Amino acid sequence: MRSARLEMALENGAFVLPPDGDIVVLGPQVGDDLTMLPKARVVTLTGFKPDFDHFQRLGYRMETTGATAAVVCLPRAKAEALALIAQAFSLLPAGAPVLVDGQKTDGPETVLKLACAAGIPHGEVISKAHGKAYVLTAGPVPAGWAAKPQAVEGGFVTRPGVFSADGPDRGSVLLAAALPEKIKGHVADLGAGWGYLSRAILAHDGVKSLDLVEADRDALDCARENVTDPRAVFHWADATGFKPSRPWDVVVMNPPFHTSRAADPDLGAAFIRAAHRGLLPSGSLWLVANRHLPYDRILTPLFRSVEEIGGDAAFRLIRAAFPLRSR
Repeated sequence: MRSARLEMALENGAFVLPPDGDIVVLGPQVGDDLTMLPKARVVTLTGFKPDFDHFQRLGYRMETTGATAAVVCLPRAKAEALALIAQAFSLLPAGAPVLVDGQKTDGPETVLKLACAAGIPHGEVISKAHGKAYVLTAGPVPAGWAAKPQAVEGGFVTRPGVFSADGPDRGSVLLAAALPEKIKGHVADLGAGWGYLSRAILAHDGVKSLDLVEADRDALDCARENVTDPRAVFHWADATGFKPSRPWDVVVMNPPFHTSRAADPDLGAAFIRAAHRGLLPSGSLWLVANRHLPYDRILTPLFRSVEEIGGDAAFRLIRAAFPLRSR
């Protein structure tokens, strides 16, 4: 657990906090215990809306006015990890301590090797609770570490760490091609990512408006660049709890099935329930899902009509129509 390594680093002097100034924690997640840090000085920085809301509810500040130390919670994607460290360095004075922490599956050893290759000084490596932590000394940001937009197939822009950053994923491509010409009215793209499906939806003239709902702020920022149609409305929000200002005629989605690092098929089920709640009685849901996910048992009680309309060996396309309401 992150808290065990953080506590050890503080207790044994591996991570020495300056006497004043903010302590920025980059990329914390629900479940991370930060109580061993002085709360009045802690600023949590995260672009994932459920995590943002969690730490805000706990009373942590979300913006810094002058940081003197940092904790970087490593994500799995290497480019995103380096970008977070680069962000920490950019917020701190030279020589400030940056505790880098991650589970073994997050690649902390790989990141440390890259830091050493870049000439960044580091302290003791703490190994505990199936992970590692170490302190880097802030300085100039190594070339290539800072997050930069990248162009991908189809004239889209993505950023490190967003889902399918190298180009549109196969499931979304299949779903985009299967959307009917007659799609119209008020539409939602739940979990819109960087906007691939949204652009395909807006290619249909009958669409009056499109709600792009996305929890990853970086992905949503990319979507703002990729989708410039005035019918698009962008929402930084957790799709599973999103409430539209008016009911939708159609929902289109490629729902995620991972909660942070952990596989969680119930997340996709929560997306389906959110679509069901937001649809008009005459509305329809178009989704793509991995074939192994048991969504039929979720869809069948919620919609009068559920049919598989295509796919391939890995994915299936589903249309569910006419939401059922409990009486």
